[in-house]
Amino acid sequence: MQTPIATTRSATGIPTGRLAIWWVVASEIVIFGGLLLSYVMHRIGHPEWAIAQAHTHTFVGAFNTFVLLTASFTAVKGHEAAEKGDGKKAAKFLYLTMGGACLFILVKSLEWTSEILEGYTIQANGFWAFYYTAAGLHALHVIAGAIVIFFVARDAAKGRNLQRVEYVGIYWHFVDIIWIFLFPLLYIAK
Repeated sequence: MQTPIATTRSATGIPTGRLAIWWVVASEIVIFGGLLLSYVMHRIGHPEWAIAQAHTHTFVGAFNTFVLLTASFTAVKGHEAAEKGDGKKAAKFLYLTMGGACLFILVKSLEWTSEILEGYTIQANGFWAFYYTAAGLHALHVIAGAIVIFFVARDAAKGRNLQRVEYVGIYWHFVDIIWIFLFPLLYIAK
């Protein structure tokens, strides 16, 4: 079977899949960049937010940071396996990455349940509105990443489209980097 030419090259000489994922990442940087810049500007103007921010669960945020970093490690290992043509091994590592995404969402759900029960809702004040918006948007990206990783891993296990392991890894690392910015801003910078 012949691979369609549109999936093998672009005018730049970069495979179109890789080019596409970098365009997605660039557009997401604009979205998150605006959100984070807006948060920082509001945070500077509202020193009283430190009182609300003191009620975030820093240990839980740190644990989730560890989970995402570990999931990025397994994504890298999956890419290494795919580069060597070992689709089954790549799939195993991608399933571990997907497991990390699911664990992140589970922990985030428990954390939010606890905070909401304590009365820290999106309507409590400006800090909590930003907190739930930024962390929620990030969580949606984690969920989307887990779904895409599932389909890529399924194909990789059959030895198909192994180049997509790299592409989903690029996206996953972006999700990880966003959390590296969110964690200190929302949990540590009191």
